[in-house]
Amino acid sequence: MENTIYIGLSRLSALQEHMSLIANNIANINTPGYKANKILFSEYLDKPKGMKETISMVLDYGNYRVKDNGPIKRTGNQLDIALEGNGYLGVQGPNNQRFYTRNGSFSLNAQNQLVTQQGYPVLDAGGQPIVFAEGVSDIVIDESGSIGTKDGTIGALMVEEFDNINTLTPVGNSLYKTDETGKPSPKTKVLQGAIEGSNTQGVLEMTDMIDVSRNYQSVARMLQAEHDRVRATIRSLTGNS
Repeated sequence: MENTIYIGLSRLSALQEHMSLIANNIANINTPGYKANKILFSEYLDKPKGMKETISMVLDYGNYRVKDNGPIKRTGNQLDIALEGNGYLGVQGPNNQRFYTRNGSFSLNAQNQLVTQQGYPVLDAGGQPIVFAEGVSDIVIDESGSIGTKDGTIGALMVEEFDNINTLTPVGNSLYKTDETGKPSPKTKVLQGAIEGSNTQGVLEMTDMIDVSRNYQSVARMLQAEHDRVRATIRSLTGNS
């Protein structure tokens, strides 16, 4: 009895976590640079006595981030940046915290700094905010991340990669932080005038959502049937009707 209940509850817990990840992926399907998350678990099948349905016990090992690049969308905006490869753009967060992002929808603030949508300065390869001259108009960013204007090269974007991207912890607004030290990502191609879309696959996520919902209902029915069976057994043993 206890094994059946433990198996069912472990499965429900994993299904709830899976559904939360799916919902978050779908919610960010239009978020530039978003990387979908998936659940990682091991499954053991069991068929409780008297039950027609086979259920599974689940060992949940955690989540992982899908590395695949999202689709590239051309915008024509000279301050928009998309990345092809494993790199992340360096950003200066509050209290000089180092953040990283794949969302390259940038603009210039009142101080002519290149900033994110939240106003955080985008960093150059040396870890300093990127600042343009007053009234600059023709900005060119090549595939290596080098930034130039009519007055010459002013620096290069910080583009770094990590041995394990799952150490990048989301802090909101397509930003991540990590204790891991990044390293230059020379194979990452910088594309000016473009934005990387989310790598969430909407049709696949909806299919997964339907499967998870059906599995959840199946396990819930199993638990209810087991509960009814236990109650009937207790009544039989105690002589209660």
